[in-house]
Amino acid sequence: MSTNLNQKHDAATDRPALVYLADPMCSWCWGFSPVIEQIVEQYGDEARIRVLAGGLYPGTTEPMTHHFKAAVREHWQHVNRRAGQPFDFGFFDRDRFVYDSEPPCRALVTVREHHPELTLPMLRALHSAFYNENRDITDPAVLREVAAGIGLDPREFAEAFESEAMRKRTQDDFDLARELGMRGLPTLLGYDHNSVVTITEGYRGLDEVKSDLDKWLTQVG
Repeated sequence: MSTNLNQKHDAATDRPALVYLADPMCSWCWGFSPVIEQIVEQYGDEARIRVLAGGLYPGTTEPMTHHFKAAVREHWQHVNRRAGQPFDFGFFDRDRFVYDSEPPCRALVTVREHHPELTLPMLRALHSAFYNENRDITDPAVLREVAAGIGLDPREFAEAFESEAMRKRTQDDFDLARELGMRGLPTLLGYDHNSVVTITEGYRGLDEVKSDLDKWLTQVG
């Protein structure tokens, strides 16, 4: 498990790593977005941040059913109340929407592999586009626009996004997330010298996460 993380995600440096498992179409990850940004700001000098695409619903081919829409709406309302993140509920007026999170995950992986410093800005932009702006981030044309919005050349992004290498790299992320024992999103793991520990699994606020994060950094520090 830890060897794969080391090989695939360049974790062999002096600093420990925080491995963030998220998905652009995970509403609780959207809720956690301000938290992970504050963690990066407060702990970025102590631990490197690695983002893995968790793959919430990759490869879905069937349109959303009425039951699925109702369940998703309930999640969104809960996230809105607890985390305060905005949502455009006009999404639920869409007909025959296919909730396939592979394309936005691949967009995230594409940015991470070519412009790692823009990984979290891309994740934030994808989240905002989907949840706050009701844009279809399963559409490659929309993904190009989102990439352009964080300063990337849309043609270069599209070429990399459509490549077999990025498709495989994205599947590698999904496989590794499951190998790491992912049971829900968002998940934040601590990685140091072939040891992997769970900092938080599921949404928690910054104050709740900080104590476990501080404890882990003390242990590895």
